[in-house]
Amino acid sequence: MRGHEHPAPHEGAGGVPLEVLVPAASVVLLAAGYLLLAARARQRNVPAGWSRWRTGWFLTGCVLLAAGLLPPVAEWAHGDFRGHMLQHLLIGMYAPLGLVLGAPVTLLLRNLPARQGKRLSGLVQSRPVHMLAHPVSALVLSVGTPALLYFTPLYNTMSADMGLHWLLHVHFLLAGCLFAYVIAGPDPAPARPGVPARLVVLGVAIAAHAVISQLMYGGFGIDIHAPVDQVQGGAEIMYYGGDIAELLLAVALVATWRPERPAGAARSNPRRTIRPRTSPPSRATAQ
Repeated sequence: MRGHEHPAPHEGAGGVPLEVLVPAASVVLLAAGYLLLAARARQRNVPAGWSRWRTGWFLTGCVLLAAGLLPPVAEWAHGDFRGHMLQHLLIGMYAPLGLVLGAPVTLLLRNLPARQGKRLSGLVQSRPVHMLAHPVSALVLSVGTPALLYFTPLYNTMSADMGLHWLLHVHFLLAGCLFAYVIAGPDPAPARPGVPARLVVLGVAIAAHAVISQLMYGGFGIDIHAPVDQVQGGAEIMYYGGDIAELLLAVALVATWRPERPAGAARSNPRRTIRPRTSPPSRATAQ
């Protein structure tokens, strides 16, 4: 297997390569925008401000995203397939989990004016979004992309073109956020199935990623221009790192699950249904 080639870096302002400047600025703007909306939600106190846990999760996702896009991981990924696989996990699995647990859609809805909020809610509830956010669609994007990328010449083609290379990063991030949102996202999702169905989808994803990594390790049908030891090391990173990420996603699913009350369950506090008498019973009533 030949070593895969990557395009030469382009210098931006102040001699900083664009490959560093653009992702760094993007992540900073993403985190700053979230913090601004969270601060506004706390000032308005609608309702009860905004959870600091949500903010912490989102910022953790931003840090993981920056770790995948910036040196030293990005530099390692340019010359070593193992670095590429670590970058893939950070951008496509670990960072999306933190970003989704930050509930950015809910935060945006709390800051938008009523009319714009209704439009965003209508978009979330629209049929195209329902189809895209269906567990099967999210599963196909999560599992199908690695299979298409590593078992066809697509990886070698996209690695040699800077535009396609960044497009691949964007796809990994969006597909990872979509899958995390479908499985365990706290944001509103009217068409989201029940917990058992989502656990089944997550189990299928775990099995599929395991099969893909094992085929890569054995060299069956792959088309990756990289040394064998790098491909096998990348397969191991995908196997073990993917399992950890999906285990964390399962924990998030259980943590965010709220059991539904039965249709006929009483909504009031049962203690309030028993009221003390205001006067003792009469003798006639007692007899």
